[in-house]
Amino acid sequence: MTTTLPSTGPTSQPSSDDPAERSITYAEAVREALAEAMQADSRVFLLGEDIGVYGGAFGVTGDLVHRFGEDRVRDTPISELGIVGAAVGAALAGMRPVVEIQFSDFTAQAMDQIANQAAKIHFMLGGAARVPLVLRAPSGSGTGAAAQHSQSLETWFAHIPGLKVVMPATAADAKGLLLAAVDDPNPVIVLEHKLLYKQTGPVPAGADRIPLGQAAVRRQGQDLAIVATGVMVARAMEAAQQLAEDGITATVIDPRTLVPLDEATIISAVAATGRALLVQEAPQNCGYMAEIAARIADSEAFGYLRAPIRRLSGLDVPVPYAPQLERAAVPQVPDIVAEATRLVRSW
Repeated sequence: MTTTLPSTGPTSQPSSDDPAERSITYAEAVREALAEAMQADSRVFLLGEDIGVYGGAFGVTGDLVHRFGEDRVRDTPISELGIVGAAVGAALAGMRPVVEIQFSDFTAQAMDQIANQAAKIHFMLGGAARVPLVLRAPSGSGTGAAAQHSQSLETWFAHIPGLKVVMPATAADAKGLLLAAVDDPNPVIVLEHKLLYKQTGPVPAGADRIPLGQAAVRRQGQDLAIVATGVMVARAMEAAQQLAEDGITATVIDPRTLVPLDEATIISAVAATGRALLVQEAPQNCGYMAEIAARIADSEAFGYLRAPIRRLSGLDVPVPYAPQLERAAVPQVPDIVAEATRLVRSW
């Protein structure tokens, strides 16, 4: 189910009298988490391009500048290096900054501050300093934003010791994981898929945290385990439903955080089914699913495999602008169904 992108007005109210049954958008869930974190801790503040009166490039920060003021919702110049550098300094001084980068692609402009400063200071100073910084960034393709605004760069960050990497796939996770990220004393990268901002789902009222490093089993099955991240989780779920109609049942695992990774849940599901299909939007070459494949091969699950570990990834090309080519460049539901069917029926 989808709704229109939220306006810059207040967070929508529950549609039910029971807060447990309310449904809000992914974008609203992110905004609600930011508001609750700011209300609970005066050290939390936001900074990024156009996050103030404009409400953010994707409308996520909305009315927060009116609720918390310009000192705590800071519009910045167009300088990602400067934005993240200022956040690192603020974090070292005892604040808890939450950075919004308009597109995850633009983190390339700030990689020195991310990889060489935020990720390493705690280690280099022997634990004498911490960098409790959260960096949020819209990620992925599907909006016609072309090659420089549509990449999936999670492997960049997961490769850097000292960074935690979060990829929420549902509205509830968008809120719960972000709250946990703000609490964390270490730098956390939160990659929010652009196509998910309009998606609605049940989100508990209140400040429930989802621990970093805890995967979600979205569906149980017997014939194969599908591990998927970000927007691919919903596609894997839809594919699993179609597969079930054809007599193939799949377990769907959403890691939720790449670092730290809940390896045990993945290994258990693969051992139980004997087959693994690993789905990512990012290009296959050196992608994160190669890491998961290696961990499966190194684990006790290897002895239970009835078929080779299969990866289904985006093409090793820049994301095209043309809608038809953009869709063809990353896995879609029919691709997951076809690959899962081959994996089960051929082995």
